[in-house]
Amino acid sequence: MTELYGRGVYRFLLSRQWVILTLIMLALIPTMIELGFWQLHRHEHKVALNKVISDSLSAKPVPAESLTAPGKAIKRDDLYRRVTAKGTFDTADEVVVRRRTNSDEEVGFHVLTPFVLDDGKVLMVNRGWIPADGAQTEFPKVPAPAKGETTVTGRLMADETTADSGIKDVRGLPDRMVMLINSEQQAKALGKQVLGGYVELTAPEPKGDTPELIPEPDHSGIGPHMAYAIQWWLFAAGVPVGWVILVRRERRDLAEAAAAESTPEAEPATV
Repeated sequence: MTELYGRGVYRFLLSRQWVILTLIMLALIPTMIELGFWQLHRHEHKVALNKVISDSLSAKPVPAESLTAPGKAIKRDDLYRRVTAKGTFDTADEVVVRRRTNSDEEVGFHVLTPFVLDDGKVLMVNRGWIPADGAQTEFPKVPAPAKGETTVTGRLMADETTADSGIKDVRGLPDRMVMLINSEQQAKALGKQVLGGYVELTAPEPKGDTPELIPEPDHSGIGPHMAYAIQWWLFAAGVPVGWVILVRRERRDLAEAAAAESTPEAEPATV
């Protein structure tokens, strides 16, 4: 038995159990490496987005129509860019956006008001957050915006879609309620030319601090993605190390079992 074991010391690796275990480990290594690169790409995306936000917020405001037009998608480099527009608020066609939270994580609505420009086109303006007075199915009491011709300033945002935001575009909502802020949807509802994207209002500030203006996005943190990437790569490196440890442990256990089997039992003592 000992001689046979010595000639095939790693023969156990050909057993069904070890073949399956080895194949699983071989599959885990490239999977973990790929997950590490996925987290690395997310880190790079976050860093790039932070730069876009920082550059946009520090730039001087420009006319909204210089960066967007009806049916036009907002360019990545123009996200959060401060823009201005002159016109009047159209509260008759105002809607609220459901299930939005403020900085304290309270659930309420965003107020989305058409802003009619001097040339007749419409810019959708997110005037900020208000609490839900009652059920989410009841249209809330919305504070009035500035009256008459007004110049607004805000951050230019891209249209919201389910694919990008994860928010489901629920149909059959109560009147004057939407789930997504989307210029194409609003153009169909209004029957007017609506500039692509929308604006998060920063000025003029509302009377009584309501609706609550949406705060600037945090662009100082980079998130844990780089740490996660390194973690996945360490896991990938640890898989073969773990496999070797298991193999050596199995070899030792088999060797001890073989040695115990070959050792003759002691004869009982005679009186």
